[in-house]
Amino acid sequence: MISAAIHGFILAFGLILPLGVQNVFVFNQGALQPKWTNALPVVLTAALCDTLLISLAVLGISAVVLEINFLKTALSVIGIAFLVYMGYVTWKSKPSTEENSGQLFTAQKQITFAASVSLLNPHAIMDTIGVIGTSSIAYTGIEKAVFTMVCIFVSWLWFFGLSVVGRLVGKLDQTGQFINTLNKISAVIMWGTAVYLVFSF
Repeated sequence: MISAAIHGFILAFGLILPLGVQNVFVFNQGALQPKWTNALPVVLTAALCDTLLISLAVLGISAVVLEINFLKTALSVIGIAFLVYMGYVTWKSKPSTEENSGQLFTAQKQITFAASVSLLNPHAIMDTIGVIGTSSIAYTGIEKAVFTMVCIFVSWLWFFGLSVVGRLVGKLDQTGQFINTLNKISAVIMWGTAVYLVFSF
């Protein structure tokens, strides 16, 4: 049981660590929002989506869903279009001030975008199936449950921690220069992911 927990921790941490659209967006909102609690919608959405994907991967359901070509194609097209659009919005957005506070992502936008980059990216789902889903086959009963729960726990811990670090950086960056640069990097990552999906598709 301990080995299953350690395996789940290392595996989940390794998968979630790379700089991707989801991570950058969570960090960005933590830094941009005037209060840390205002970034909770994106944190909770990202964590819940990961929980769903991990659970489906362990149960093997997501693998079956992606065998349906029409659904896979629809997910790809919608995901690409959304990434291109949100990349544009993020590139144009500026650090929060009284004059441009309207540029901040509302709770609804945070939820929509976080859910989209999590659930409309077939490659992200395949990574979850290919790594976590496949690895879970080695366990049964309580060990499989522990493995799954640790993977989910790491995901929640990571997104909450990422938003807190973003908040601290945002408070230190009074000029807004760092956040403005981060917006540009975030937009480029979104567009890069969209291009990758196009060529993969």
